[in-house]
Amino acid sequence: MKKILLLLAKFLGGFFLLVLILLALSYRPDISHEVLLPKYTDSYSHFVKVNGLEVHVKVKGEGEPIFLIHGSFSSLQTWEAWENELSQYFMTVSMDLPGHGLTGPDPKKAYGISDYAALLFQMADALGIDEFHVAGNSMGGGVALKMASDHPERILSLNLIDSSGAPMPVSSPEENQGTRSNSSGAMIFRVAQNPIFNKLLLKCTPKMLFKWNMKQVYFDPDKITDEQVTRYYEMMRREGNRRATVDRLTSRRPYQVDFDRLNMPVLIMWGAHDNWIPLSQGERLQQAIPGPTFKVFENAGHVPMEEIPTETVIEYLHFLGIQVDVDYLAPPKFFSYVP
Repeated sequence: MKKILLLLAKFLGGFFLLVLILLALSYRPDISHEVLLPKYTDSYSHFVKVNGLEVHVKVKGEGEPIFLIHGSFSSLQTWEAWENELSQYFMTVSMDLPGHGLTGPDPKKAYGISDYAALLFQMADALGIDEFHVAGNSMGGGVALKMASDHPERILSLNLIDSSGAPMPVSSPEENQGTRSNSSGAMIFRVAQNPIFNKLLLKCTPKMLFKWNMKQVYFDPDKITDEQVTRYYEMMRREGNRRATVDRLTSRRPYQVDFDRLNMPVLIMWGAHDNWIPLSQGERLQQAIPGPTFKVFENAGHVPMEEIPTETVIEYLHFLGIQVDVDYLAPPKFFSYVP
């Protein structure tokens, strides 16, 4: 019996030692804003003071403005390919939401969908923009949806890309007259909400976690580049962003959307292989919104504007009334659902 207990003690001791070694190896310090600044800004970058925060904003092109809103764990760089095309016809305005990218944390911890929507209207006011188009992906889609519901008179058109904010199913006991939350079924969200693991994430953030995460949101993993993984990884390690992420994901804040107020043209775009926000939620959005155009891309996952930028930006430009010469391209691979 003593031998068995001794062996068990050695096994547990070895196991905990291994865990400590792995944690030590995965420890990653914060990266200062000053270090990241030259790498992730360019001549189109600005820092606009909004509600006490210096928000990283990228403005490109001329014409009617389009606000481009990124999703959870992301940054304004997710729109780079789209900006290159859209800015030939429009003025694109992308931003790092508080708790993300170079904007960094908000001392007031205002990370809810409603907080972000209000902040972006304040940003529009600061930039002297009254009316604008808005496109959002994932959590950013939820922000765009909230903006269109709160002030439809300021939104020229709405583009929801694999968006949060769909109504709860009728059979769900949680349904409550349009109440939404910014939660997701993705594993990384559940890990970040766990009181034990989220403390580890504040300091132990291995790069392989981000590569694994990107494989979840891409349909074709061969399209994932080392540059993309490094960007997601370094932006999360920007001073204060890990703490902001835990704060954001552990303080769920419901918000209200009045779908009947969405009187602007609406385009819903979805990757058929979205593992984070399934296609069924896009179909619920289609049913809730009056008369949207619904496009489903069969060769994409959760971030189609990043994974298949050419196909998706052409579809968006067509929606905005711009006919692009695409003779050199193969036909886009999507299923069309037009009410």
